[in-house]
Amino acid sequence: MEGRRRCRMHGGTNPGAPRANRNAWKHGGRSAEAMAAARFLRELARCDRFGD
Repeated sequence: MEGRRRCRMHGGTNPGAPRANRNAWKHGGRSAEAMAAARFLRELARCDRFGD
């Protein structure tokens, strides 16, 4: 349940998936490396556009 620390059905805590959960890995488009590359390209395009 949203906003709750315990499951109302089972009573256990809900910590969510582990940070390095490879079972949920699909394509890597939202991985930290891909996001950093996209951020770099956006910054590069911004510098090119404004002539910095």
